Amino acid sequence: MTALYAILAILIFGLLVAIHEFGHFSAAKLCGVRVEEFAIGMGPALWKKQKGETLYSLRAVPFGGYCAMTGEDGESDDPRAFGNQKAWKRLLILVAGSFNNFLLGFLIVLILQMSSGYVPSPTITAFMDGCPYDSAEALQVGDRIERINGHRIVVQSDVNRWLTYEGEYDLELRRDGGTVKLENFRLEKSDFPQGRYFGFLFGSYEKAGFGQNLRAAWDTTKDYVSLVWESLRMLVHGQVGVNDLAGPVGIVDMMATTGAQQETTADALWMIFSFGAFIAVNLAVMNMLPIPALDGGRVFLLLVTAAVEAVTRKKINPKYEGYIHAAGMVLLLALMAYVLLHDIFRLVTG
Repeated sequence: MTALYAILAILIFGLLVAIHEFGHFSAAKLCGVRVEEFAIGMGPALWKKQKGETLYSLRAVPFGGYCAMTGEDGESDDPRAFGNQKAWKRLLILVAGSFNNFLLGFLIVLILQMSSGYVPSPTITAFMDGCPYDSAEALQVGDRIERINGHRIVVQSDVNRWLTYEGEYDLELRRDGGTVKLENFRLEKSDFPQGRYFGFLFGSYEKAGFGQNLRAAWDTTKDYVSLVWESLRMLVHGQVGVNDLAGPVGIVDMMATTGAQQETTADALWMIFSFGAFIAVNLAVMNMLPIPALDGGRVFLLLVTAAVEAVTRKKINPKYEGYIHAAGMVLLLALMAYVLLHDIFRLVTG
């Protein structure tokens, strides 16, 4: 089954890349930019077809793809060239790829969430040993938190959003069919064997309508974004190194391994697609980093160029930006090659 899960993981990863490039492609077409080639995959072409002004191709290596536009990294006399478009059009085209990845990640999470039909409930199910709030006058097992400082609580993650500090809170609880209000209720974290927490636990689920499913899916997707930023922070601060990074080979291996570790096929598919949603969000965030050769780097230089041209009233030759992206691409490819070889080494050595 591991081989089948690996094939599924490859297809999902290929889909993520295709969706990303289709974002650039569709935005370019919408803005009237000439697209010379739209390719899914890299390397030798397995299939290609010229349709109108654009060559469509499917290439041998399923990791990658591109949307080649006229005048993308240099000057062109073609009025439909990318570099000759207004700044807002170029910006739209550049962010469309990451937008598609984020949207796809959210939709996958939403479909998985709706397939379960349940959301984590903001109902207290237990207290840690020694929790000072376990009393008739305070919080009780079975209390459903309805509002925190006036903010409506829909799903469990809303509690984490609004209980962010030690201090006084206005809590509204549903208890035994009635409403209990705790005004200026002081909450302080204590040291427990599990760590430093307020001390009350949630562990129940409740049937969800579409609105709750939508909210839970949105919260999960935002959590994915937070995880990506936390990983980047750890990388910058040296808490993780380059050897901890994973490229396409490593990601596919992790997805396949995760699927194989599940007890049922349904659980395996759920985990693989959940992993795929996280990777989609990861790609959306990473591609928008202000690094040359990435979409975020292009957006950053686009904004800088637009600001300079607005002040100087002189157009900057796009070849200079092309040089910067070319240098960034060389460094990026070198990093990708290193990560790829490291992934293969880990795969071979077990």
